[in-house]
Amino acid sequence: MTRKPITQVATTDIQEMMNPGPVRRMDLPGFADEFVDFPHYIIRITERIWHDREVDKCLDWYAEDCAIHTMAGDISGAQTVVDNTWATLKAFPDRRLDADNVIWSEEGEGAFYSSHLITSKMTNEGPSEFGPVTGKQIRIQTIAECLCKDNRVIEEWLVRDNLAAVQQLGFDPDRVAKDQAQKDKINSFSLLDFHTDNRAATAAGDQAKTDASPTITLAANALRLCFSQSGLDALQDVYDFRVAAQFPGDVSLYGPDQIETWRNSFLAALPDLKLSIDHVAETPYLGDAKDVSLRWSAVGTHSGAGCYGAPSEAPVYMLGVSHFRMMNARVREQVTVWDDIALRRQIATARYQIG
Repeated sequence: MTRKPITQVATTDIQEMMNPGPVRRMDLPGFADEFVDFPHYIIRITERIWHDREVDKCLDWYAEDCAIHTMAGDISGAQTVVDNTWATLKAFPDRRLDADNVIWSEEGEGAFYSSHLITSKMTNEGPSEFGPVTGKQIRIQTIAECLCKDNRVIEEWLVRDNLAAVQQLGFDPDRVAKDQAQKDKINSFSLLDFHTDNRAATAAGDQAKTDASPTITLAANALRLCFSQSGLDALQDVYDFRVAAQFPGDVSLYGPDQIETWRNSFLAALPDLKLSIDHVAETPYLGDAKDVSLRWSAVGTHSGAGCYGAPSEAPVYMLGVSHFRMMNARVREQVTVWDDIALRRQIATARYQIG
């Protein structure tokens, strides 16, 4: 019997994704029979945790020792995931996680890797990590990257546009970052010190092969151009003239020229930024188009004036994920997410000598 195509999240109706039928669409050893393919597994457990509020199911779907990596620090364990999820829902009780895309890869030995682009709409009805209750509705993007095996998430890398959240809540981002850094000091924690090993690993260079396909190579080149000094001609070689690009703070850009303007402002603050591409994945879109995810890290010194204020000389670490839609050997769409509040928190730690 011919199998149905594997679920393409970006082009499939949510009702079809929730009710795909009982027949497996791919080999999925070790995963529960209710999941017809790996994208369906990712979408379904997200729906059940966040929309059906079956939060305690995280104890079944996350490994007991699962590590979750973020720019604000790491957490571990399924119970911690449960506790953090309930804490988020207390602050934003109507929060939804709507799937925009899942780009995925097979990792061998029964393991699979997902890059899940999510849009969340939510209303702030309780105190949050950013400040007191505001009653405001906000919309942010998140990318959750999960390494999964035997029906469980065994490691996760989580990036969220917290800058957009803070701005929409009406708070000053630098004030929030400073407050968080001061709380770190009370708790005998320094985000700069925490990222010491991460900075060293990133400085060593790419952890992933970026020549796995011509499409991945092109996406990797585009990402590097976003964080390096280059002329507009170089950007025009890889970006479609109609490219739509999104960056933290809910920044929406159109065309290579606007990407160049944004890039120049960002690099003015971090002129020595060095990028490492740490994971790649590629899935089909429509026709010959492809979707590519790149998880990356970066290190640099806040030694220039620019979007982060006067130089602090902070040695910063970034964890980010970028999704690219590739058409006709050009980037047509790009979504890049990192936690810019955590970046500002590192700068605040150095600027005010907190820690």
